[in-house]
Amino acid sequence: MISPVFDAPLLLVEGEERVLVAADLHLGLEHELWLGGVSIPSQTEKILVRLLGFLAEIKPDRLLLLGDIKHNVPRTSWQEKREIPEFLRRLSAQVLVEIVPGNHDSNLADMAPLGTRVRPSSGFVLDGVGYFHGHTWPDEKVMHADSLVAGHLHPAIRLKDPLGHSPSRPVWAKALLMSRVVQEHYGFASGSEIIIAPAFNILCGGLPLNEPVEEMRGPLLAMADWDGARIYLLDGTDLGTLAEIKAAQRKPAEK
Repeated sequence: MISPVFDAPLLLVEGEERVLVAADLHLGLEHELWLGGVSIPSQTEKILVRLLGFLAEIKPDRLLLLGDIKHNVPRTSWQEKREIPEFLRRLSAQVLVEIVPGNHDSNLADMAPLGTRVRPSSGFVLDGVGYFHGHTWPDEKVMHADSLVAGHLHPAIRLKDPLGHSPSRPVWAKALLMSRVVQEHYGFASGSEIIIAPAFNILCGGLPLNEPVEEMRGPLLAMADWDGARIYLLDGTDLGTLAEIKAAQRKPAEK
């Protein structure tokens, strides 16, 4: 069974083991902001305390960090070198920690402490669920799984509030794979379901799925049926399919 954790960007997958999944922590993002002239304190401790709280409450068998644990590429910032090993060590003291590297995770394997398992960036399968970050095509074994879980996109929806403001809100997106696209890339068809997780770090922002996308950002936007994707807010609100959301937004302009 795969279910989002209420009001949190976390997924709980329950099979032979209970796996808590978090994607896109982007530790060290503050360093990039500092280079751009924005100075904020490190958020690593806050993110750690938040994760430790969920671990204490949910008590999973393992914690899966689904890519982009660190932020800066191609170099690793002094902040990341100082904070990430201790961050992973403190998590590993509470639960088995596994990592599927993302496109921001250069040098991460060198920083991971003993006891933290770094999986291939092409993903892996556990209890029939395929996990990968989403910046590149996953291993064929992942694509054969009945259910897939990925991150990378930081999915969001931009909704206009009564005052006319249009903030974006993080969402879960659940869609079917595009069988034709999978066939073209792998040589076999697949109608598996894929769940795209929102970013755990709230400073990351998001990709509004109901707005035009200028870049592909890896294979995820091509491999899933986005018009039919079901969109959920973190509190569990079902917003309908992405096609229905877009249609509802067009109606006022057509009057």
